[in-house]
Amino acid sequence: MAFMKRNLNGSRRHPMAAILVIAAGLAVSGGGYAAATAAVESTKPVTAAADAAQVDLGHKLFLANCASCHGKNGEGSANAPSLIGVGAAAAEFQVDTGRMPGQASGPQLMVKPVQFTGEEIDAIAAYVGSLGPGPAIPTDAQIAANGNATRGGELFRINCAMCHNAVGAGGALTQGKYAPALTHTKADHIYEAMLTGPQNMPVFNDANLTPTDKKDIITYLTYVQNNPSAGGYELGNLGPVVEGLFIWIFVLGLIITITIWLGAKSN
Repeated sequence: MAFMKRNLNGSRRHPMAAILVIAAGLAVSGGGYAAATAAVESTKPVTAAADAAQVDLGHKLFLANCASCHGKNGEGSANAPSLIGVGAAAAEFQVDTGRMPGQASGPQLMVKPVQFTGEEIDAIAAYVGSLGPGPAIPTDAQIAANGNATRGGELFRINCAMCHNAVGAGGALTQGKYAPALTHTKADHIYEAMLTGPQNMPVFNDANLTPTDKKDIITYLTYVQNNPSAGGYELGNLGPVVEGLFIWIFVLGLIITITIWLGAKSN
């Protein structure tokens, strides 16, 4: 026991050792925290500044091209609805398809050449999105055509085919309106249309069609776009009315012509 006491007494630290250890710990932890904070703060202002600059650019473009109808702050007017709360997805869909800015009033906005660059479209969408909470622009993962095409076809026929046709060929509606063909529509525009319900289309939020459902529908439409009809010329995929009209005019007409020709030849 005496040996152990002497050994312990002999190995006792200097009174200043504890202070030095505490000081070193404070210096390391404080320095690490300061370095980490500086790194985070060095990136945050840049992102915020970039977002602010994008929204500011979008606001300028909005004032120059959209405010005459939608109001200086997107509050709407007698000629156009309010954009507060519609979300960036709605603005991106309308502008990136050329529907907006609208050129003339009518039953439905027409698709026309896009009037803005990609950077300008993103800026306008960012500004409209800043006016109030609303659907955001879908991510690449959400619009990737890697879902279940068979299930997507079933969902499309249940929810969309009554207007857009079973294979997205489009169709006429009432009062001069129509459901556009989806044969060349981009995946992000399909997703945005389901989210925002532009013009005559109903809104399919995530309670109606989940993100997985939307992905499956996009997968189905992408398959239809990339695979032509295996049965030959499909007459625009417009359904039995067009097929019946074709048979009535051309096939039946050909049969009548052959019958007359054979009768004339026998005489």
